[in-house]
Amino acid sequence: MTTPTSTLPARAPSRAGGAPDPAPRRWWTATRRDAAAGYLFIAPQLLGIVLFVLIPLGLIFYYAFHEWNVLAGTFTFVGLENVEKLFSDPQLMPVLTATAVFSIGLVVFNLSLALLLAVLLNRRWRGVTVFRTIFFSPVVVSLVAWTIVWGFLLQDNGGINGLLAVVGIEGPNWLREGGTAMFSVIVVQVFKNVGLNMVLFLAALQGVPRELQEAARVDGATDRTVFVRIVLPLISPTVLLALIITIVGSLQVYAQIAVLTQGGPGISTTVLVYYLVQQAFEFHQFGYGSTLAILLFLIVGALTIAQWQLRKRWVFYEN
Repeated sequence: MTTPTSTLPARAPSRAGGAPDPAPRRWWTATRRDAAAGYLFIAPQLLGIVLFVLIPLGLIFYYAFHEWNVLAGTFTFVGLENVEKLFSDPQLMPVLTATAVFSIGLVVFNLSLALLLAVLLNRRWRGVTVFRTIFFSPVVVSLVAWTIVWGFLLQDNGGINGLLAVVGIEGPNWLREGGTAMFSVIVVQVFKNVGLNMVLFLAALQGVPRELQEAARVDGATDRTVFVRIVLPLISPTVLLALIITIVGSLQVYAQIAVLTQGGPGISTTVLVYYLVQQAFEFHQFGYGSTLAILLFLIVGALTIAQWQLRKRWVFYEN
């Protein structure tokens, strides 16, 4: 009589020496879970960059080679005609000059005033917190509302000339004369955003070790020497940050020009952003407006790269 044999389970292959092989690794590991969570967190920002930055930027380059007539409903490929028009435009050089004047004036006045206010407010005075709040409050005020109020103050019969008349000075028509229009726009923008750079400089000043300043004074250094030789080098990374932010912001100004001067008198305050918006949306030259936008993009990129390269010469890092 034959006894049925029982089927035994197959033994797992073993390594040399009799040790069983390790269990296969799982694909959905903790590392991959952490990476997936990170991608999910950055997905909204990444989607916004793609939809509102990269795609519009690509379309601008596409439109620069076309001429889009909205009224006639035509969209024609014109090649490099818009580039040729850019180099032959008689108004481009005055526009670039006005842009340079506005940017240089804004950067110089903004950074100088912000640094001065930060130095003054870094002292332990009674009520210093109130003054910090007062100087920072314009930053959170609506840009259009701020500009409209200043537009009333700078009129021929506005508040500024009223104050000057009290002391016997006849003020000019600030926004309608070529010599004062650009200066007025710069001052309005400086007072609007000086509080932001002031806070940045104030935070940097509070991080400067007081021991270094006291040691320098013990050695006979004056306050000016301490500031130039010790404080300013230590806060130079913050100065670089404020410089880049201010320059890029000065090249993108539009609302102030549109509300205060509309580019006038003449084109003395017509900066590049206002000019390209005017060409694209008032004159319906979207192809040429896109070409001007590319020019602005190249200018901002070149200035940012130049500042980033020059940082190695004058920005101090502890490491």
